[in-house]
Amino acid sequence: MVLVGAGVELTERMLMRLKNKNITSLYIQDKRTDDILVESVLTEQTRREAMAIIHETLFTVGESPQKWQQIFTDRSFGRQLRQIMTTVADEMKGCRSALNLMADACAYDNYIFTHSFNVALYSTALAMKTDFTEKEVLEIGIGGLLHDIGKMHIPDAILKKPGRLTTEEFAMMKKHTEIGFELLRKQEDIPLLAAHCAFQHHERWDGSGYPRRLKGEEIHPYGRLMAVADVFDALTPHRIYREPMLPHAAMEVLYSGADRLFDHHYVVALRDTIALYPLGLSVTLNTGESGVVVDANIGLPSRPIIRILMNEAGERVDVPYEIDLSKKLHLMITACDELV
Repeated sequence: MVLVGAGVELTERMLMRLKNKNITSLYIQDKRTDDILVESVLTEQTRREAMAIIHETLFTVGESPQKWQQIFTDRSFGRQLRQIMTTVADEMKGCRSALNLMADACAYDNYIFTHSFNVALYSTALAMKTDFTEKEVLEIGIGGLLHDIGKMHIPDAILKKPGRLTTEEFAMMKKHTEIGFELLRKQEDIPLLAAHCAFQHHERWDGSGYPRRLKGEEIHPYGRLMAVADVFDALTPHRIYREPMLPHAAMEVLYSGADRLFDHHYVVALRDTIALYPLGLSVTLNTGESGVVVDANIGLPSRPIIRILMNEAGERVDVPYEIDLSKKLHLMITACDELV
């Protein structure tokens, strides 16, 4: 359904209505940026179909637990999962802008639904980057879609609590890994290793994770990969209990945990797989200047090329100029409009 047509000038009232519908970002037409062509990694139809499957599955498991077995015993459900994740992988393969993946990892209406979609995207991209077979990429993608299914049996009072969880509440939250595994492992039409994505995505390289405190290579490669995708997406969106983290800061968190909490191999792969600041994203620099990301620097994902549209005083720049952050190391991105 079209909410705002092309060429319509936005008003504050329209923006408020869009925010109320959980629309968190827009591409704005501007003569100064008409040459920036943002190629979406996924088609709108594929995004809609993936979200529909997530909604149907998680909503039914959460709201009608007596019906969840009916979903999984329906052979068409497993076929739907495989079809949509095959389509996701095929579209990623044929798209140069796989680096622009963050532009497709956008918010919908429920954090768990959105997070499941995003983790499926990141984990599929990671699997393709690290040379898993087509069958394994498919299993990992399905595992990403369903990795948090166990949370649908966790009380909302815990899931949506704005403050720190108590020891008892955190113990309950941790059970989502085991609940998810038990939900999935008995289903003939769900790959068993996809169930292990639900089971192991909170295990950590040094053995400090849960539920089994597995260490190093005791953790299945799918679990190690899923942990990186899961944490990155958990840090970057707005959450009830904290402000969003800038993408490069989230990447630093993963760097700091490489070979301690996370498998170093998959942290490096994530760095090389996605552009932390996708094309068309509005950013502000520490100088006060603001503009739009126009290109990425391969190998330096936190240092994109910015076209400046507003000067230090917040005044419109009629003749935009570009700054390559890889050559201006004293400049830093301090705000990112899509993440506010």
